Amino acid sequence: MGELDIRPATTDDVSAIVGMLADDPLGAQRESPDDLTPYLAALERLSSDPNQHLVVATREERVVGTLQLTVVPGLSRRGATRSIIEGVRIHADERGSGLGSRLIKWAIEESRRQNCQLVQLTSDNTRTDAHRFYERLGFTASHVGFKLTL
Repeated sequence: MGELDIRPATTDDVSAIVGMLADDPLGAQRESPDDLTPYLAALERLSSDPNQHLVVATREERVVGTLQLTVVPGLSRRGATRSIIEGVRIHADERGSGLGSRLIKWAIEESRRQNCQLVQLTSDNTRTDAHRFYERLGFTASHVGFKLTL
């Protein structure tokens, strides 16, 4: 395997990112790889916000992983800044290779660099393998999450 590079996502990466987002039972229901227009608009919004970090992991110039890291300043916890990890995906060919751990560790280190005091993430109830993965990396299932579709 070639060297791994983690870098900001570009418009050239969007098709590969959306392909990974759609490559599971949940993603297949909510993603649409046939029309990249809304994803390209979203990347433009993300790229213009300094608190948003959409990154890709590449190996030999091929996108093999992605995640979004959001930095959120706040008042709670004595004015703590936290980060949120979202949209973690690893290409099917790379699962089990340690790439997911490297990508999450990158997000944790970037959160430290951004002076965050807490890193948080959510994971769908059905993703039990992902839950074990995050627990192995030191995350604690400490809260119950709620969503309201608008």
